[in-house]
Amino acid sequence: MSDISIRQTGVAGRITLMRPDALNALAYDMCLAIEAALDRWRDDDSIAHIVIDAEGERAFCAGGDIAELYAKGIAGDFDYGRRFWADEYRMNAKIFSYPKPVISFLQGFTMGGGVGIGCHGSHRIVGQSSRIAMPECGIGLIPDVGGTLMLALAPGRLGEYLGTTATRMTAADAILAGFADLMIDEAAWPGLIEALETGGDAAGLEAAATDPGAAPLQTHMAQIDRHFGGETVRDIMTSLSHDDSDFARDTLRSLSRMSPLSMACTIEVIHRLRGPSLTLARALDLEYRFTSRALEHGDLLEGIRAAIIDKDRKPVWQHAGRSVPPAEISKMLMPVRDNPLQLEGTVMKRAKIGFIGLGNMGAPMAANLARAGHEVTGFDTAGTTAEGVSTTQTAAAVATDADVVICMLPNGAILRNVAEEVLRAMKKGALLLDCSTVDVEAARAVAAAAEDAGLLFADAPVSGGIGGASAGTLTFMAGGTEAAFQAASPLFDVMGQKAVHCGEAGAGQAAKICNNMILGATMIATCEAFALADKLGLDRARMFDVVSTSSGYSWSMNAYCPAPGIGPKSPADNGYTPGFASELMVKDLGLSQQAAEAVDADTPMGALALALYRQFVEKEDGKGKDFSAMLPRFEARGRSS
Repeated sequence: MSDISIRQTGVAGRITLMRPDALNALAYDMCLAIEAALDRWRDDDSIAHIVIDAEGERAFCAGGDIAELYAKGIAGDFDYGRRFWADEYRMNAKIFSYPKPVISFLQGFTMGGGVGIGCHGSHRIVGQSSRIAMPECGIGLIPDVGGTLMLALAPGRLGEYLGTTATRMTAADAILAGFADLMIDEAAWPGLIEALETGGDAAGLEAAATDPGAAPLQTHMAQIDRHFGGETVRDIMTSLSHDDSDFARDTLRSLSRMSPLSMACTIEVIHRLRGPSLTLARALDLEYRFTSRALEHGDLLEGIRAAIIDKDRKPVWQHAGRSVPPAEISKMLMPVRDNPLQLEGTVMKRAKIGFIGLGNMGAPMAANLARAGHEVTGFDTAGTTAEGVSTTQTAAAVATDADVVICMLPNGAILRNVAEEVLRAMKKGALLLDCSTVDVEAARAVAAAAEDAGLLFADAPVSGGIGGASAGTLTFMAGGTEAAFQAASPLFDVMGQKAVHCGEAGAGQAAKICNNMILGATMIATCEAFALADKLGLDRARMFDVVSTSSGYSWSMNAYCPAPGIGPKSPADNGYTPGFASELMVKDLGLSQQAAEAVDADTPMGALALALYRQFVEKEDGKGKDFSAMLPRFEARGRSS
């Protein structure tokens, strides 16, 4: 194959990209050839290490060959792209986990697909000409080939910045961000490669390394952390728009050229990955969810058209000039049911799931599991159903032969009663996963009973409300053993965007109680502030612009603003139809005070929030309204009311 040279030279397996006139862009057959060589050399004792380089001075590899993707996509062949990405990602994963040293020499441009080949090995060498970037948002993709792994691991909020702006990193920047290991003068590379071929080992590279100097990005880290710390792209752009520095103006200009859908999903993927559950397999899976849909549902065809077909550089993005709805982000990042990404040992097994409690939260959660290909059977005392979910007449029938039983129930007393029934019916080793919000004591009691019955148990209450349940963007706060958490993790990935293992049984409930005590108190303060601003004659939109980018920043203000027409769409824009009902906030705040009393914790703000919400629900008109409906309550009241 003239585009790539694969050979053994001495003790080195050698891979050289040979398309310098095309900036060594990665074609499909090149991917397959690299993977075949890696498989062949893995157990070959005559191969000590793998050395990857490229011809030409301009680029190691400036990305994938996207012209063919466009031609196939315009013709309606979306499966071509899915096959390409699945095979490419499998090759990327093999480089990452290869049992022998993989040494790459990254001159000039290393972008997109080049990052997947050159930046997952054990020794990543950069030089004075190196420029590394993830420019995918500019053509309607997201950073992929495992790039989101490095973005999630980058210091501070550098990952969000690099992933959305396509900023080109120098050698020093790449080392700072975790995309490279050593800076070596490019004049020394041929001699180092020859030494590796003739029996030298990778340790010799360290001796040849030079000081890369100060990373240019380091001078902007404070601004990057401040502006890119928001939950959404809108948060980021709002923050930047209130900064009159050259950095902020240049960054806004860069963001304005990118696909809003791609940027929104990039931020979402990085946020989902960041934390203790981060693995390359998870990063590639999330990337594949997007890329497998990019031709058919995303901006990729338009992005390629504008960049390399018509070359007008004027793409017409789907969501230009407005926020990307959370449902659109969720649609692009839902698990792939048909032909999911298959890496070695990572195929999700189809599980038999029993789901007890098909209410406003449980029904969409169960439906998402069914859409992901699981066999889901549900039970609800009210007789409610969920799309794709079969039903039975008893909780015990749901639990019989199930691999997992999930509960979404109103309170701890009901959980105890249901557990007593289903634990007897469940098979040994199965998982009981309680996603209800209940008292810590109930969670721990059921955990003990499950352990006695030879079953796994995790308490995993959720945050995100009805919208998050429908969109599959819930956050799970899990308590239980590591084995229970790992057993539940594939299901968390279907139903939500993030799962945090908080500790042993009951820790999930403790985290939820603390989280919602903060939420209740901050929502009251946010509503009070808007009511005060009204009486002071301050425009709500201007107040939002100030508070959302300064020290008053909070989730209640920025993501769930209680003022209609201000900020992202929220229940306030729908007549305060509940996303999270006020009576549920009363329940959760009551649990927080019950827990506080049990451990002798002083929580006066939590107690006051409970008293206000209880009055709102029981004596005013708050029942059946969203908890953010506190705003019209305060609007109608004076100080002496």
